[in-house]
Amino acid sequence: MHGTTVEQSLGVLKKLFAADVDPNRVAAIIVEPVQGEGGFYPVPVAFMKALREICDQHGILLIADEVQTGFARTGKLFAMEHYGVAADLTTMAKGLGGGFPIAAVTGRAEIMDAPGPGGLGGTYAGNPIGVAAAHAVLDVIKDEDLCNRAEQLGGRLKQRLASIREKAPEIVDIRGPGFMNAVEFNDVTTNLPSADFANKVRLKALEKGLILLTCGVYGNVIRFLAPITIQDGVFAEALDILEASILEVRA
Repeated sequence: MHGTTVEQSLGVLKKLFAADVDPNRVAAIIVEPVQGEGGFYPVPVAFMKALREICDQHGILLIADEVQTGFARTGKLFAMEHYGVAADLTTMAKGLGGGFPIAAVTGRAEIMDAPGPGGLGGTYAGNPIGVAAAHAVLDVIKDEDLCNRAEQLGGRLKQRLASIREKAPEIVDIRGPGFMNAVEFNDVTTNLPSADFANKVRLKALEKGLILLTCGVYGNVIRFLAPITIQDGVFAEALDILEASILEVRA
């Protein structure tokens, strides 16, 4: 992210363990395979594999937060499938219920079975209607091949953003697996992150009937989390509005 390498990130973690906290006292490392509010940055494969090795070395649990990345959003049922390593625990919600409130935690049997009776629970866990909704969502993901659909939609979005970038040099990055995508804007004069440009695009799109969300440490990222079941016609209209909004803001 912004010039930080995998080696630098691992170096910071190593220094943290050396100076601030004994790794043997660390219960877990929680990681989003793709940052959500942080700017939709996918974790590099090398970093995720290194985290798995560090956790194994020190007896630390690796917890994958898949609340935003789960359930076909990234082109796999879970984003961790992109990395070739497994988390010890996985948290999930949102997409699991297709809009109905439900959340869950899954993991290795010895961990899940460790709490005593009543020791594991949650506000949205176990509601019978929510569980039924989750079963229906999983059926739709399989029956409608939504993992492949996410790849198709994300490909179309990133291709369109790439064509817009030729006319809008404020776009400095287009990223994200599957249909969990983001576009990042910088000021063309300073080459610094431009939250102002991103927000103006958001407001212009809103005037035209398209709701966009900004995110990122600097607020200069627009993220895309449309339903994977979005109709082709609606998606095409959204792409047209997005392009018009970006070009009008920079005019």
